Amino acid sequence: MNRESFAAGERLVSPAYVRQGREARRSHEHLIRLLLEKGKCPEDGWDESTLELFLHELAIMDSNNFLGNCGVGEREGRVASALVARRHYRFIHGIGRSGDIAAVQPKAAGSSLLNKITNSLVLDIIKLAGVHTVTNCFVVPMATGMSLTLCFLTLRHLRPKAKYIIWPRIDQKSCFKSMITAGFEPVVIENVLEGDELRTDLKAVEAKVQELGPDYILCVHSTTSCFAPRVPDRLEELAVICANYDIPHIVNNAYGVQSSKCMHLIQQGARVGRIDAFVQSLDKNFMVPVGGAIIAGFNDSFIQEISKMYPGRASASPSLDVLITLLSLGSNGYKKLLKERKEMFSYLSNRLKKLSEAYNERLLHTPHNPISLAVTLKTLDEHCDKAVTQLGSMLFTRQVSGARVVPLGSVQTVSGYTFKGFMSHTNNYPCAYLNAASAIGMKTQDVDLFIKRLDKCLKTVRKEQNKESDISGVDNYDKTEDVDIEEMALKLDNVLLDTYQYSS
Repeated sequence: MNRESFAAGERLVSPAYVRQGREARRSHEHLIRLLLEKGKCPEDGWDESTLELFLHELAIMDSNNFLGNCGVGEREGRVASALVARRHYRFIHGIGRSGDIAAVQPKAAGSSLLNKITNSLVLDIIKLAGVHTVTNCFVVPMATGMSLTLCFLTLRHLRPKAKYIIWPRIDQKSCFKSMITAGFEPVVIENVLEGDELRTDLKAVEAKVQELGPDYILCVHSTTSCFAPRVPDRLEELAVICANYDIPHIVNNAYGVQSSKCMHLIQQGARVGRIDAFVQSLDKNFMVPVGGAIIAGFNDSFIQEISKMYPGRASASPSLDVLITLLSLGSNGYKKLLKERKEMFSYLSNRLKKLSEAYNERLLHTPHNPISLAVTLKTLDEHCDKAVTQLGSMLFTRQVSGARVVPLGSVQTVSGYTFKGFMSHTNNYPCAYLNAASAIGMKTQDVDLFIKRLDKCLKTVRKEQNKESDISGVDNYDKTEDVDIEEMALKLDNVLLDTYQYSS
């Protein structure tokens, strides 16, 4: 309602009441104005009424929501289902234009404004998380793998002779396939074992650069966030190598925004050497549905070139989801989540250490990995691989998601490339192990329930190996808890044991 509408309302209701309502509305509008003026995430999160007012105001700026609009084109924001329209807050036109995902749409000013604001807020959060000198970023409606592919395709035009991508090994399929999909040949650099950790072999990277020739290398494709015992790549040293040989450097920072250590590595790499772009997932870092990523970098023109490489318009859903989430949390709310994640990492580490020692296992020493932990499964692997596999199946059927068991000697072929020891990031890791991660949003009760169920599963596996059944030394599992889950799991264990497949 504008001033004239409020004035008309005063003829129907007491002017004092109307003025009070007008002031209340102004408080909402003040928050919106500050957002548009500063382009930064508000310190304190908005309430839902302010959020919905803002989204409604943006949506009615799109032509499909104009009163009396007459559309005669092939894309006029027509939606058959009212439920679908409400699900998207009536933002139907998407973002960008056919030539640039960041371009403004003449018929969708509201959606274009939403896109610009979202990118501005995400940039602010990336700086808050630790990469202070980042200059530009944009949300792309593709997950991390395809977003990496978009970066590689952009570099293709800048380096026409290049056909190789140097890639320190990480056993995760999507980042590997991103290079294949872009039409390049990955050059796999095996990691080196330092203590329990798998670290970047810098000498092998530089030797391969000299062997192939810098002009024939598209980029170095490094990784921050990863499953232990692999740890983030030595980004500073890789950035220096890239700067010395004038080779682009793309960083897979999939779930690294939530880690101050990962973000610090990126910041330092850009300070001492070369990092052209870093890519991160929306769902893993901001707790929104799968389907979006952020491409960010330190050279504004290069990030714009990547956005122009995206063919056609794009879905606004990932941008809308992260905009709502960040405005709901505020920067203080997001910082609180980051702080809680660090605390959960320490708590999970302590609980796993205690449990592992009770079973004559140990928590692997991986101090350079700030998110993922690994516990040895040597006593299971000594008997047979089946026991390790059985543990993974039992955890899965007891509704423990995210934990991975990694047996020895697994071999897998991905896009024609065969990896020995697949999932362990190296050909011959010394032992089988189990992974668990402390990711953003994890709560104490998640850790406690995981430890109880893991203890139960380890006891069961040990019983089948004629071992002592009560050796854990942790709190006894509440037999009245999870009765339905346990009954269902027992029925499924034998069925899934032979068919259980581990996500990459």
